[in-house]
Amino acid sequence: MAFSDINFLLLLLPSLLGALFAILVRPFRAWVGWLNAFVSLLGFAAALSFGARAVSGIEASVFGPGEFLRADGLSALLMVLVTAVATLTLFLSPGLGPETRYDPSQLRRYHIFINLFIAAMLLAVVANNVGLMWVAIEATTVFSALIIPLRLTKESVEASWKYILIGSVGIALAFAGTVLSYFDFVALSGRVENALNWPVLRATAPLLHSEVMRISFVFILVGYGTKAGIAPMHTWKPDAYGESPSSLGALMSSALFAVAMYAILRWKIVVDACVKGHFADNLLLALGMLSILIGSFSVVLVRNYKRMLAYSSVEHAGLICLGLGLGPLGVFAALLHLINHTAAKSMMFFLVRGIELKYGSPLIKDVRGMLRVMPWTGGLFAAGILALIGLPPFGLFVSEFALFRAGFAMNHPWLMGVALALLAVAFVSFISQLNRMLYGSVPEGVNSAEVDGWGRMMPLFVPLSVLVVLGLTLPTSIVALLNRIMEIVSK
Repeated sequence: MAFSDINFLLLLLPSLLGALFAILVRPFRAWVGWLNAFVSLLGFAAALSFGARAVSGIEASVFGPGEFLRADGLSALLMVLVTAVATLTLFLSPGLGPETRYDPSQLRRYHIFINLFIAAMLLAVVANNVGLMWVAIEATTVFSALIIPLRLTKESVEASWKYILIGSVGIALAFAGTVLSYFDFVALSGRVENALNWPVLRATAPLLHSEVMRISFVFILVGYGTKAGIAPMHTWKPDAYGESPSSLGALMSSALFAVAMYAILRWKIVVDACVKGHFADNLLLALGMLSILIGSFSVVLVRNYKRMLAYSSVEHAGLICLGLGLGPLGVFAALLHLINHTAAKSMMFFLVRGIELKYGSPLIKDVRGMLRVMPWTGGLFAAGILALIGLPPFGLFVSEFALFRAGFAMNHPWLMGVALALLAVAFVSFISQLNRMLYGSVPEGVNSAEVDGWGRMMPLFVPLSVLVVLGLTLPTSIVALLNRIMEIVSK
């Protein structure tokens, strides 16, 4: 068996084995969660290996009959992001320590479906076949929706159903766009082996009918844009993030978001090779501006700090859409922004778990004096907010700067000016909300002590360190990997 074949198995099997362990062991035992967490390190190592191969310029690895799995530079980047957040999530999942709000049956259900959710995301980014990618992304909806109402309340069940309904409509539209593209391919080339594989589709793209591809991309952008939470398809996001366990929120806001943007970028490469002009770019710019507009002003009115992070994701989805629509420089900036956003948002959702447990409320007005009550949590939360609003020395400042530089270089000064004004609105709103939470009188009955010990706090310094490092320098390995991806985008 080739080295790359072993890597594919190491990437996908840990999460599947984790789900199997949780199914077989009844009732749930903490050692099952710990075993899942440590085994997940194998998947992270496999992802890093694929990334190293891409940086070295080694040809994309393939696996299975019909080459149905493939790992090039773009998929390697997403593998690293998904496995990194997945490993962090499994080590910080409920049920691994003495304190938990869930009973054994809830913990068993959580560990079954969180592992299947991770496996589906990984399958989506290594799938060489566009149909298989669609199936995997649809599976993420099912698995994550079963975790949202882990504690059965009216609000959590409603949030889960809303997510299922909106997500299913979106993914159905993505399916319609995929089918349209496939039938256009078949009408042109006949039934070709591996017709739905990315390299075959990309090579044939210049010969496809541009009118059909325009319609297809609209369906695909709306469909996968729903999964990413791009406005106006974002309405499920505040409810799902607000009611789900924080560990699921960390995965959905960072890894799942990145997978959905990956699908859009893959299809954009095909459409750009077929349709003349800037059709896909203009759509992405329009949706990007709308997302920044809605995300920025929603933060002004929000009263729930988990929902505040959800609207932050809508805003950053808009920024990444802007980057994808601004040519090669913009795509580079968008991918760098995706890395930074993944690190920041995963850290923030693990922090809000402790805040919610300490204050017993998800409302901003009930959280006061956090720096006195939980100095380490409060300090990390403040650092995360400052990173999300794009202040130095964090990586999001660098990626946003690169994004706006690309916008001005592409002759969009007015568009960039409006985007900067909207980001200023978000900046003031976030600072105002953060100030309310960090300072003020401590509510009665709230004692001054961290909820989590150092065993759970220390891992959160890893994403923070990533944000600081990417804010001070760009490691050559990341630059090389992004350059490999740019070769794929600009072929």
